[in-house]
Amino acid sequence: MSEQAPKRSLRTMWLILAVCAAPVVASFAAYYLMPPRAPANYGELLPTQAAPALSGARVDGRTWTLEDEKGRWTMLVAAPASCDEGCAARLYATRQSRTMQGREHDRVVRVWLVTDGGMPAAALLAEHPDVVVVRTEARVAERLPRGAGAIHLVDPLGNQVLAWPGTPDIRAMGRDLARLLKASRIG
Repeated sequence: MSEQAPKRSLRTMWLILAVCAAPVVASFAAYYLMPPRAPANYGELLPTQAAPALSGARVDGRTWTLEDEKGRWTMLVAAPASCDEGCAARLYATRQSRTMQGREHDRVVRVWLVTDGGMPAAALLAEHPDVVVVRTEARVAERLPRGAGAIHLVDPLGNQVLAWPGTPDIRAMGRDLARLLKASRIG
């Protein structure tokens, strides 16, 4: 009976060690043996840095800078006032993805940087009553990380976050925005 007691306590010690080590071994196995999932975001993540300094004049003549939008998520579209089919699609995508946010939509502002200083058509502005129209020069819009052909997102602190393609998947764009709004309590 005295020989069985040390064997039993040794067996118990190994069992406790195995139970404690199992999660660590399983996590290493999962990390190294299972391939990582595809990224959860649709848009391209931009390097974390301050968004480029953007400025211009609103349609009513007041000056505008990107700083004016601090405290809210800002979606930027840059295009000339004539607004071709691609521009109209980008404006529509920003409107729809913002609308998809429901009661959180007030946390997002849409800005159209008109790159030729012209005045957009009244019919187009009527379709997008909540967009902030800013007249600026084309070289200002070229400061955006992915250029004028993409839709850019700036966080409430003024940092660049995402760039979506010029012809985005609106549902995926809305999911990206929803994920950011849910995870962030700023703006």
